[in-house]
Amino acid sequence: MAPAEPDDGHDIHCRLDELLAARGMTLARLSELVGVSVVNLSVLKNDRARAIRFSTLQAICDALGCEVGDLLVRRPRSAT
Repeated sequence: MAPAEPDDGHDIHCRLDELLAARGMTLARLSELVGVSVVNLSVLKNDRARAIRFSTLQAICDALGCEVGDLLVRRPRSAT
């Protein structure tokens, strides 16, 4: 996962923080379960990812017991 460029706004929001908190799980533990570095999960968590592999998405959802729509949601861009 490459970080997004600063001016690359998008409507997709990752709810990883909320899902981890609801399950009492740390980012480090999720990293162990899915085989993705904490750094890459942090990029995703902070809405800075430009892409995610389907296999990674599936592994995260399996580990969290959620659906893709629980993890990634579309939200309107704020008007500036």
